[in-house]
Amino acid sequence: MQRAARIGILGGTFDPPHVGHLVAAVEVADRLELDRVLLMVASVPWQKVGTRAISPAEVRLEMVRAAVGGHPVVEASDLEIRRGGESYTADTLEALRSAGPDDELFLVIGSDVAPQLPTWKRPDVVRELGTLVVLDRPGHDNGRPPDGWPYVAVDVPGLEISSSDLRARVRAGRPIDYLVPDPVASCIRRHGLYLPADPVSPGAGRRKPSPS
Repeated sequence: MQRAARIGILGGTFDPPHVGHLVAAVEVADRLELDRVLLMVASVPWQKVGTRAISPAEVRLEMVRAAVGGHPVVEASDLEIRRGGESYTADTLEALRSAGPDDELFLVIGSDVAPQLPTWKRPDVVRELGTLVVLDRPGHDNGRPPDGWPYVAVDVPGLEISSSDLRARVRAGRPIDYLVPDPVASCIRRHGLYLPADPVSPGAGRRKPSPS
């Protein structure tokens, strides 16, 4: 009989994934003794639809797979892409709970996101199905979930890297060496991402996001 696993879920658009994502995943895995950390690639990220061009989900998944390589704990997950449509954390946690009823689920979020949890779709399901892990960075005004949301805080190295800055650097012709793993940089060049002719995901630019 297979033993229950301790599984971390770090969701995002990953457009592109960068070393900050990977360092956070590895740090959480080490601190909480997790068996796996899933970098959960959003199919249609409801928070960003209509705000900017979004690279196709399959390309973002390719970049995340390239980023993690053969890491023994951190892995790319296409669960939300296979499900299709807008990606909601409650749906993802329900799917993981169904697949592994005895597994322990740890939802990893940034401290900037923590205060917004009540605005997500079905927040009661999110609170019930997973242990909340809040990433703290030194030198930042780290936010906290509202009252009634148990959580574990994990300090992560303060790497000042963001996907939006990386997209801007590519668009401006500036280097992204060592900010993303080399295989990710190769994917970006191969697909011509983040240039003025940036691909737009279906639905982007046509409507405003709704709460998750």
